[in-house]
Amino acid sequence: MISKLLATIRKEIWLLLRDRVGLSILFLMPMILIFVMTMIQDAAFKTLNEKGIPVVFVNQDRDSLGSMIEYGLRNNDLCTFYDSIDGQPATLESAREAIADGKFLIGIVVPAGATAAIRENVTALIAETIDNSGDTTHTDPSKVAVIDSVEISILIDPVTKKSFITSITSNLREFISEVKTKIMFETFSKEIAEIIPDNNGKGPSNAFQRTQIIRYNEEYASRTSDTVVPNAVQHNVPAWTIFAMFFIAIPLCGSIMKEKSEGSAFRLHTMPTSYLLLTQGKLIVYVMVCLIQFMLMLSVGLYFLPMLGLPKLVLGHSMAGIAVLTIATSLAATGYGVLVGTLASTEQQGAIMGSLSILLLSALGGIWVPTYVMPEAMRQISVFSPLNWSLDGYYQLFLRQGGLSDILIYSLKLFLFFVITLGCATAINKWKRRV
Repeated sequence: MISKLLATIRKEIWLLLRDRVGLSILFLMPMILIFVMTMIQDAAFKTLNEKGIPVVFVNQDRDSLGSMIEYGLRNNDLCTFYDSIDGQPATLESAREAIADGKFLIGIVVPAGATAAIRENVTALIAETIDNSGDTTHTDPSKVAVIDSVEISILIDPVTKKSFITSITSNLREFISEVKTKIMFETFSKEIAEIIPDNNGKGPSNAFQRTQIIRYNEEYASRTSDTVVPNAVQHNVPAWTIFAMFFIAIPLCGSIMKEKSEGSAFRLHTMPTSYLLLTQGKLIVYVMVCLIQFMLMLSVGLYFLPMLGLPKLVLGHSMAGIAVLTIATSLAATGYGVLVGTLASTEQQGAIMGSLSILLLSALGGIWVPTYVMPEAMRQISVFSPLNWSLDGYYQLFLRQGGLSDILIYSLKLFLFFVITLGCATAINKWKRRV
């Protein structure tokens, strides 16, 4: 039995070595694919992170509101701040013209007297409140100050994404709210100090500057202290490695078809050996091919992509998890290749069936486009793709810094897929032999 297995392994290795074009497809094309797709999608992932939006700022206010917005934009990673155009201070007209020419995506213009208008409205509102002493029945509606009467102009390039505009406007609202709160606090404190002065005769006018009630802290949810930011490398290297592994279904199917066309399959069936034993040699050889593919793809992410100025692939902390998941993915890919080769009647039929089905499974599995940017209906369908199981497992290891226990469920799914496809291939082969 061992001699038969070794003979089938030797046969498959010689078939692979003789097919130089097939070897180049198996090893070189996936590496080129990773280079090309990572370079293309790098800008897209930067866009998803929304960093460095070019913004030109025109401060006509020269007071608290203008200063607060300018300070916030200058110290925010969201945008790249500009307050001058071609060496000259930005104005409303020059900013509008520059944005129309595509030099900036967004322009922000704070009008003159904006802070004074807010201060006047807040002062009037507080004075009205204190004068009425909480009794709103005697309030004259015509005397109530109109809040939010300041108009800040936002100039937008037509090509700007809606998410960029939403991010900028939400930041502006935060700055304006902070200025209004500060002015209200200071004005209210002065009014109270006039009625009930403190021991030093000074109101707490500077208390707002010394106290910040709410602060924000952003962090990525991870079980370790390390933070890995999602980028094109972290997605494309595992994604297209998985695609390359499953793409061996085509040469594996071709090997099975060649045996059928040359008549060697018929001679093998006459031997007192099960179909499963005959396919074990193919399984072992092509699992080894998958493992070699994985090592080559990892070397691309670790060494070659950083040479192009792209981020280095972060593998996480669980080498055991990577090994188990990679072996499970290799088994699932080879099992699927055997099933396609058993179903197909001709080599052309097998090539079409294998390539189209793998393209469909990879598209559904999040290989081309991450599942988190898919519509909800497509996300629900994607959970049935074995490529999605493998990709989610690598996400757990590379992005979420998970361990072996975190990818066991994905590995079990892939191994079960391997068993089912191999079982179906055996049953179909028996049925075809009877026919």
